[in-house]
Amino acid sequence: MEHLPKKTCQNGISYTLVGDYDIPDLQLPEESRPIGIWGRMHKAYLALYHPVQYNDLILIDKLWTYLADLNEQAQNRLDCIIAQMKEAEGITEELKA
Repeated sequence: MEHLPKKTCQNGISYTLVGDYDIPDLQLPEESRPIGIWGRMHKAYLALYHPVQYNDLILIDKLWTYLADLNEQAQNRLDCIIAQMKEAEGITEELKA
């Protein structure tokens, strides 16, 4: 049998020969933002009640970014609600002390 090259490129995708199989060299994008509590809760919700959307997000590699965005939006909304409640109840730093 002739010696096969370790790396090949077909249709713009590079492959590495491992044994008898060509394995695609895939790189996941770097997402450094945490998904937090709201993102984890929404991930569990998607996996349980909307598995098609969950799988689509995984396959197009957008799940982590989607959950990080959702977590930021939910946290911002919570901070806004807490500030509004403090203002409505008249809670100040002097009152807390």
